[in-house]
Amino acid sequence: MEVGFLLRVILAGVCGAIIGYERKSRMKEAGIRTHFVVAAGAALMMLISKYGFEDMIGKEGVALDPSRVAAQVVSGVGFLGAGMIFMQRQTVRGLTTAAGIWLTAGIGMAIGADLYIVGIGTTVLILIAQKLLHSQIPWLAAPKTEQLSIRLRDEPGAAQFIQQFLKERDLIILHFHSEKLLESAELVLDITIKLPAHYEMNKLLPLIQDAPFVHVVEMQ
Repeated sequence: MEVGFLLRVILAGVCGAIIGYERKSRMKEAGIRTHFVVAAGAALMMLISKYGFEDMIGKEGVALDPSRVAAQVVSGVGFLGAGMIFMQRQTVRGLTTAAGIWLTAGIGMAIGADLYIVGIGTTVLILIAQKLLHSQIPWLAAPKTEQLSIRLRDEPGAAQFIQQFLKERDLIILHFHSEKLLESAELVLDITIKLPAHYEMNKLLPLIQDAPFVHVVEMQ
């Protein structure tokens, strides 16, 4: 029986690793190892919750609730998800990866509970959904944000020129911060912009680089 339990843990880990591979291929915070461990660990906790106290059944004064351990997995895995979410220049990052960690734990629990079709089917569903939502399907496309760091000559009207340059191209400035470098008489602009869904950023960067005052343009 325990060999069968171990196979469930391995299968859950494999499903988690598959989801982790998709996240890692997009250079996200949590990858194959994290998802593998979360899924395998959730499966183990589910097995303990479901079968770990069978020797106590029937003993006088002992009341068992098989859902108690499993319920703590659902809430407890939240600390991992919280570690994936961070703020970067007024933009929240990591929400999808955090949700994926939480769902991966659910897949592990499903397989640990002997619900193989549900667990494997959910794994396939998530992979298909991630692929579709990252594809260039027009009606699914959504605006995106980018962070730019621009170094330019500290001259009157230089920062205003960059702002106007971006607005003329229908780019919405979400965050704008300027800092003066005393040692080089330059300005550093940290800008977060909102782009249309299919806007090609690689075409915009050379235009900014060729603009007056500009020395260096970098994407963060």
